[in-house]
Amino acid sequence: MESSVNADKKTSPITVFLCFVIAVIEGLDLQAAGIAASGIKEYFSLTPEQLGIFFSTGILGLLPGTLFGGRYADKVGRKKVLIWSVATFAVFTLMTAWVNSFYTLLLVRFLAGVGMGAALPNLITLASEATTENNRGRAVGLMYCGLPVGAILLSFWAAYDPTGSWKSIFYIGGILPLLVIPLMIYLLPESKEYLQAVKNKAEHNIAETSFKDILSGQYIGRTILLWISYFFTLMVVYIMLSWLPSLFMGLGFSRQQGSMAQVFFMIGAFFGTIILGMLIDRWNKVLVIILMYIGILVGLLSLNNASTLTEIYIAATITGTFTIGGQGVLYAYGSFVYPTNLRGTGVGAASAVGRAGAMVGPTVAGFIVASGAGASGVFTAAIPGILLSAIIMVLLSKKLESSKKVEINQQAA
Repeated sequence: MESSVNADKKTSPITVFLCFVIAVIEGLDLQAAGIAASGIKEYFSLTPEQLGIFFSTGILGLLPGTLFGGRYADKVGRKKVLIWSVATFAVFTLMTAWVNSFYTLLLVRFLAGVGMGAALPNLITLASEATTENNRGRAVGLMYCGLPVGAILLSFWAAYDPTGSWKSIFYIGGILPLLVIPLMIYLLPESKEYLQAVKNKAEHNIAETSFKDILSGQYIGRTILLWISYFFTLMVVYIMLSWLPSLFMGLGFSRQQGSMAQVFFMIGAFFGTIILGMLIDRWNKVLVIILMYIGILVGLLSLNNASTLTEIYIAATITGTFTIGGQGVLYAYGSFVYPTNLRGTGVGAASAVGRAGAMVGPTVAGFIVASGAGASGVFTAAIPGILLSAIIMVLLSKKLESSKKVEINQQAA
């Protein structure tokens, strides 16, 4: 028994660290389209609407990837699906630099998105299952802060890239994950909770789970609420990720200043993800959620009213802290909602719905920019969705607290 505990202590940091490294690379690849946007727009002679479609196509690929990546994680294992996911987005990110037409650009970005989408629920599930229930928020937060780290590194590269070529961004995003795959094969352990669930299923002849299980019985209410919140929150997050540098350049700032604003956004995201992830384990979850959404609203209003470069950097930092940090809270929260045998399926399905919102957001922002409303119109349009998400998450938290009290009373009886 003691050796098993010691093994858990060793594998837990290894799992979280490797998931963090993969999240850094995924953050780099997710941000690549937004940072390379001006170069891609010029190279392919794209209109603002076409640029919005390009952003949304990559996010569209995240949707089926997330849905089936989470589902198959519950069927064949988290590690196997994660390795194939990383290989997929590595290859097609690399191919983005080689295409010569708008439609092949959309195709490879979609397929890269499938790989990135399939990776995310497995990163969340592996990190959350590598530790105890009381530390899941912290583990997911430490893993998920890798996404803004990757975006920060890429933003610095874009700001000071000596070649000035948008293609270099996709070369980096494709080669790095290919180098990490051998480490995943030899060092990343499979989730012990998953292996135990498989063992229990075999011993007790438990039926296979399916998507229907998260939409029936005690899970249907919490699933629908989680989906709505993911949809609107990720819609706003991906508007920021895809359009922020271009919006700042539209306000008259240089490409380098726009990239630096994105760096400040991601610095805030890094600290927000860690701090909010720790708070969700230690504070009342409703209070953390309310704090998170108030922070998002403050950030959006600050961006809307910023007029100097310093004000924009401060507003970008606040917005990044609570939008990306809040996204990490939502992912950590998803791991509390479902048991082990449904966790991959449940988190994957919720993330897929969130990706639908993420797909809609950049396209809507593109049409807002094309209409002449500019950056102010984009930031203002994001506010109603955030208010709705806040209300939904508070309702979900209350519902989960109520269910937990019922379970405790039943056990006591």
